[in-house]
Amino acid sequence: MPTLPKFLRRPTPTERSGTMTVVEHLEELRHRIVVCVIAVLAGGVLGWFLYQPFMDVVNKPFCTYVKGLPVEARPPAGCRLVFSGPLDAMLIKLKVVLFLGLFLALPVLLYQLWAFIVPGLTAREKKLSVPFVISSMLLFLLGGVFALFTLPKGLGFLLGFAGTENVTPLISFPSYVGFVVLVTLAFGVAFEFPVLLVFLTMVGVLSSAKLRASRRWAILGIAVFSAVITPSSDPYSMLAMMIPMVFFYEASIIIARLMKK
Repeated sequence: MPTLPKFLRRPTPTERSGTMTVVEHLEELRHRIVVCVIAVLAGGVLGWFLYQPFMDVVNKPFCTYVKGLPVEARPPAGCRLVFSGPLDAMLIKLKVVLFLGLFLALPVLLYQLWAFIVPGLTAREKKLSVPFVISSMLLFLLGGVFALFTLPKGLGFLLGFAGTENVTPLISFPSYVGFVVLVTLAFGVAFEFPVLLVFLTMVGVLSSAKLRASRRWAILGIAVFSAVITPSSDPYSMLAMMIPMVFFYEASIIIARLMKK
């Protein structure tokens, strides 16, 4: 039988055992990257057909904000977004499709990341690959839901600085979609915080005692991180990110204690 190219086939048990040379590690890294690229492209094809349902969800926070305005202060186009350039619609659709492709390929990306670092872990830790992928995916999705939930309040806070008597918000399609995608990504990445803590605990970098001793500094760091990473920088988005991250930090202490690290 013809064999697959080395960058397409799965690594052998010997290669996954942690006894590979530097060149073999680089070849495996190339294999993982190729698989990730193929997964993103496949997710992008599916994302092309999910574009309209996704845009309906994205547009909902803006419509919620507009409906809460006085009638005389509402934009002339209602909650419809506008664009002025002939390329705006195409570029935004391609960006959204790429974003959807990354999200749909996230399980594959996370598994490839985990599989690449598995040779350096113990047999017990290798069994956590499936929980790692599932928990990371669910936390990222939860972060996206939190982002969409806080967007109406965040928009109201940001646009409220202009007042409602003499000015009317006319939000452009590219700027709004880019803003929503950035907020969603920020929340998704932030909600991966407990996975990072548990992983560092698992490999011995952190422990429950270290986490408890650093609680105050951690809360301060979480507050600064939430203020910096949220694109809107409004208090609603900041609190919506900060409170769950503090909860995740406390949960990581409990998990670290259960792991007896």
